[in-house]
Order: sequence, then C-alpha cells, then structure tokens
Amino acid sequence: MQPANHNNGDIIMEFGVFILGQQRSYAQTSQSVIHNTIEQTVVAEQAGFNAAWYAEHHFNNYSLSPSPLMTIAHAAARTRTIRLGSAVCILPLYHPARLLAEIGLADTLSEGRLELGIGSGYQQFEFERFGCKLANSGEIFHEMWDVINHGLGQKVFEHKSKHFEIPPTSIAIRMVQEKVPLWITSMNPDTLGRAFNENVNLFTTVLHGGADALRGLRARLEGLATELGKDLSTTRIGFLRCGFASDNESEIRSYLDSARWARRISESLKDRRMDMDDGYLVKETPCAADMTLGQLRANLPVGSINEVVDKLLQEIEILKPNHIALQTQLGDCDQKMMLKQIELWGDKIIPTVCKELARNEAAVLA
Repeated sequence: MQPANHNNGDIIMEFGVFILGQQRSYAQTSQSVIHNTIEQTVVAEQAGFNAAWYAEHHFNNYSLSPSPLMTIAHAAARTRTIRLGSAVCILPLYHPARLLAEIGLADTLSEGRLELGIGSGYQQFEFERFGCKLANSGEIFHEMWDVINHGLGQKVFEHKSKHFEIPPTSIAIRMVQEKVPLWITSMNPDTLGRAFNENVNLFTTVLHGGADALRGLRARLEGLATELGKDLSTTRIGFLRCGFASDNESEIRSYLDSARWARRISESLKDRRMDMDDGYLVKETPCAADMTLGQLRANLPVGSINEVVDKLLQEIEILKPNHIALQTQLGDCDQKMMLKQIELWGDKIIPTVCKELARNEAAVLA
C-alpha cells in the first residue's frame, strides 16, 4: 500500500501514529507495552501511514517511552519506509554532545528517516530525578536548540552559553539527511517566534477540545505570525489527535475511557499532584479539565467511519494542518483492536479524507 498523503499545492497532508506506550495497570507488563509499540509501528507502515511518533517520559506509567531515539533505532530495523519521529526529546534532560551523537546514530540506522521533535518538558517529577530544575527548562531548551543547529551542520563545532561550554568537538556519526526535519511543541510566544523565524515545524494539539478550541488555536498562530511578519502557510503544522472509528459502541467507549484516563494522568503530572499508592502507578482522579465520555465523543473524530471522516474534514478546514498524528496506544486498549484500527484508517479513512480534500481543491480551482 502506498503512503496515504494528499498533495495540495505546496501542502502535503500526511498521517502518523503517535504512541505513548501506556501501562494503565499491572494487568499489562512493561514488556507487552513495548512489544505493542513496535507492532503498531510495523502495522502502521503496512497500512500506509507516513510516520510513527514516540513520546519521552520517565518514572511512571503514563508513558513507557524513556528514549524515543532508542525506540527509533529499533523500529528502523523492523521497517523500511515509514518515517520515525521523537515527539518529543526533552532537551533539558540531555547532555547536548551526547544528544547530537544519538541523533546522528538514529538517522543513520533509519537510513535518513528521522523526524526530530524537541521540547522543554513540563513534569517536575521527572526533572527532580534527573537533578534538573524545571524553572530553567526554557532557557536550557533554547541553548540546546542552538547546539543542535550548530552541531548537526558542522564537522567541528564549539559552544559556550550560560549552561553549557563545549570545546571544539567533532560528532563522529554524521547525518544521512542533509537537514533533519525539526519539530517543536510549544505555545510560548518566544519559542513559536523562533520557530517561525527558523522555518521549524510545529507540533500542536487542543487535547480533547472541539471545533471552538481549534479555531482559537488557529487564530493564535495566525496572530503571532502576523505580528512577526510571517506567512503561516509556509509553516508545517502537525496536529496530535485522538480518533477512533467503529460501529461497536463497546469499542468506542473503551477507547474514550482510555483517552480520558490518559488526560487525567497527564493533568496530575502537570499539576504536580503525583498521587500514587506504590510510587509508580499514578492514581486516576477527576481533574478540572474532565469531560464525560459523551462530551469527548462530540468533540473528537470518534464514531462511524463516515462520522470520523466528516469530523476530520471539518478540523482540517479549521486548523489547516499538514500532518495529523493519531493517538493509538492509550490506556489499556486491546492491542488487537488497536491494530485493526490502524488498518482501518489506512484502508478506509485516510484515502477517503484525501479524496475529499482533492475534490474540494478542484472545486476551488474550477
């Protein structure tokens, strides 16, 4: 099957899978979660997805994905064409010289299929255990970004800033790609401004928000781009989204329940609550952002194939993304159900969405 993309002038609509690798209970083992991550990647390639994305989190069951670059290196040996991305490497938790070497290794092992997503992090719990200060994460992130720009593009580089001093250094493993695609995830105006100025791709989300949240996100991005004198249409936008198609109400409820669980755990980590009984499994507790399963279904592309296609087309019209990353491995969703879902998107949903986008474009040009 050919990759499912849609060429709309200079815009290519691409689809990826975003895999958190979650362990909702001890009914799942860490080995099974990791195995499922790789199996979903392999099936996503077979289904025609353009990319597979891996998160980075540490020390709890929200995500068993401590090293996206290591996962990419392994997935590279199991796949041939699908692009493999970090979403995202938490830069303040790395030493910059080691990170550069591992980026080069991941790109080499994947034969130039690396997509490099970077971020500053948000979980105090993680930073404390790495001996890092979350309060410094923003400025360290930008210094590391500088190092990536210089280190990947020069045979020998040096760097001196507030947090790092690197003498003249050569990174032995060079990139296969002349320039690795760089993605940032942030709504900080300064970071977004730098992304616009350096033509870096954006990874965005409205979590479980609906059409109004999407309109707000698009307006915010357009407003900042206008302030900077930039054309937002020249920036590639990735959109992380929960989505699920089925005529089986039990399957739909299972997926939505796992999506709500994931949001509750994420909010707990972000709010520094970290409610745990055993120091590992984070308690699921309702949060201020809670929604009913009915509200989630109304907001998200969830339901029958036709409902999902219609909702996706509406969301694409509002946000105008270039890449949609579908969240698959959430909570304790059954692996067979998830693999079937990936195949369904590749076989039915993505081709239908692309066909409608092409038809709409032709109508505009007529």
